[in-house]
Amino acid sequence: MKELPKDQENLAESFRLYLRKKNMSENTGDAYGRTIRQLLSIYPVPTESLLRKYRSLLIANYRPATINQRIYAVNHFLLFLEEEQPELYPDLSGFRLHSVKIPRDTFQDSIITNEDCETLQRNLKAEHHDFWYFIVRFLVTTGARVSELVQIKAEHLTCGYLDLYSKGGKIRRIYIPDSLCQEAKAWCDRRGITSGFLFVGKNGRPVTTRGIHSQLKHYAVRYGIDPNTMYPHSFRHRFAKNFLSRSGDISLLADLLGHESIETTRIYLTRSSREQKLLLDEMVTW
Repeated sequence: MKELPKDQENLAESFRLYLRKKNMSENTGDAYGRTIRQLLSIYPVPTESLLRKYRSLLIANYRPATINQRIYAVNHFLLFLEEEQPELYPDLSGFRLHSVKIPRDTFQDSIITNEDCETLQRNLKAEHHDFWYFIVRFLVTTGARVSELVQIKAEHLTCGYLDLYSKGGKIRRIYIPDSLCQEAKAWCDRRGITSGFLFVGKNGRPVTTRGIHSQLKHYAVRYGIDPNTMYPHSFRHRFAKNFLSRSGDISLLADLLGHESIETTRIYLTRSSREQKLLLDEMVTW
């Protein structure tokens, strides 16, 4: 991607700061920022016609999930322009790009199953890979993003939750189940940890999404689990699916996941092709 002129680089940076004020996660904000830099490098002065061409360019080169992520980024950028700099591109006011349709089972089939999740945790514990066992355990029982996971400290095991504050003053509370708190406290005691972050690498820095992703792929091969379902966010999805199957309270789930709109949470109401088949097998008795 070519370097942007200073005024466009400043615009992209202003957009990134806008997303932080909106309580967007750091990883999502970075991804959206890269999309806008790509857009401006291709079309320095965006218009409705050029934005539609950009959408066509995405469709020709990327998978549906990636296409929609970049379309969402562009639409957030358009909202940013309306709210923060309406005089810059007044002709774009109210304009939005349409997302592309994704087959319903595509997303659901990429979520790790409860059986594979249990297999993973059981093997990690049996082989004393405690660090990775607890990473998986925290992700699947709290619904935390990796950027939130790395902020958990030993002190949070005492109160059972972690509060994260955005620059906009909003609070995102992540609850830690009592059983996990007790198990993690025993792990900390064995390591002599009384305070500080739980998940840091050998360099003393928080473990990264990329680091977790590559290690999970390694364990997928080692334990015979579908690698396509082994990625950090898969466990957040698993948490959401399990929570809905137990409580059915989609409003509370939206709060727990930190979703600004309940519409984002509704995707967990759909079933994977495997779940559809099992349900059909149970129902069809005629």
